Amino acid sequence: MSSPDSIPLTRPTIDDATIQGVVEVLRSGWITSGPQVKAFEAKLSEYCGGRPVRAFNSGTCTMEIALRIAGIGPGHEVITTPLSWVATSNVILAVGARPVFVDIDPVTRNIDLTRVEAAITPATRAIIPVDLAGLPVDRDRLHAIAKQHKLRVIEDAAQSFGSTWQGRAIGSFGDFVSFSFHPNKNVTSIEGGALVLNNEAEAKLAEQYRLQGVVRSGLDGMEVELAGGKFNLTDVAARVGLGQLPYLAEFTERRRTLAKAYLAQFEAAGARPLGLGLPPANFTDANWHMFQVMLPEERLTLKRAAIMEKLQAAGIGSGVHYPVIHLFKLYRRLGWKDGDFPNAESAGRNILTLPLFPTMADADVPRVVEALMGILRQNLKP
Repeated sequence: MSSPDSIPLTRPTIDDATIQGVVEVLRSGWITSGPQVKAFEAKLSEYCGGRPVRAFNSGTCTMEIALRIAGIGPGHEVITTPLSWVATSNVILAVGARPVFVDIDPVTRNIDLTRVEAAITPATRAIIPVDLAGLPVDRDRLHAIAKQHKLRVIEDAAQSFGSTWQGRAIGSFGDFVSFSFHPNKNVTSIEGGALVLNNEAEAKLAEQYRLQGVVRSGLDGMEVELAGGKFNLTDVAARVGLGQLPYLAEFTERRRTLAKAYLAQFEAAGARPLGLGLPPANFTDANWHMFQVMLPEERLTLKRAAIMEKLQAAGIGSGVHYPVIHLFKLYRRLGWKDGDFPNAESAGRNILTLPLFPTMADADVPRVVEALMGILRQNLKP
């Protein structure tokens, strides 16, 4: 049980009006997919410049469904990053295709687009980039590569709802865009996700894949043309999402304020001379979903887990986002090994996520910085 003055890694902010709205949905008797889902989709479409958007029960199934709509399956390859939540590549396996990993840029920690073309083969059909911590991948370069090689793009924008690229909201342009509204995201629907599509034909396919491939007509007509799943969002969840959307700009601005404070505090505390890696100071495009530092493993006597334990003892939450995918047993069995992607592997060993959420107090930032820097200084190699 955490103490009242502890700082969690993250905490969702849900207002009383949204809670009351959920009560009203529960009392209405219609709690599965219904009018609230339709309203949520309409608001998301408005945010995405009028593009078709369909809501789902996770930001994982959205990527799988995008791959299926794109016709990607056995014998095909999909390029992605090894530094992400494992769902990003698991969905590729789920459709029978093969993930092809490309190392990360050590500065942005996103997929290194300068390495992508070397990974393209005649079997390549798509790219799944990930906006780690909400920092967008270079969309101009990404889509130029995809256009040149006739590849589909499924943007894993699970962490970048509210981010922009060249002044345009992520989701308002491009190919497929997948969002997540998990409780740790910048806005939440408890569990849930959304897929931004290119046209109504794709949207109708997404609806079929969302609920067992069913197409209804009239009062009693039903047809099934493809094997779908059970991926629909409930009206309860959609009502939470609807209550969150008006706060997106406010939440983003607060996160940026906290991130600026973190960067200033770490600079003042001598983080760089100590070798602590800080994230890029992007306050134009990034939504600051997470604030992540890179530990200087070669200078420390402690491993990351021990540092996290010490932070926890000081009442400060932390996390790891993420261990590299290609070194999990599932992916080792497919042929990947240590040393394949050195930049990602270094990040996987050393990346540390620190608390960042809108209701975090200003005074929490120096407390976190002081605690981490103190731990590092006390455990430097001679």
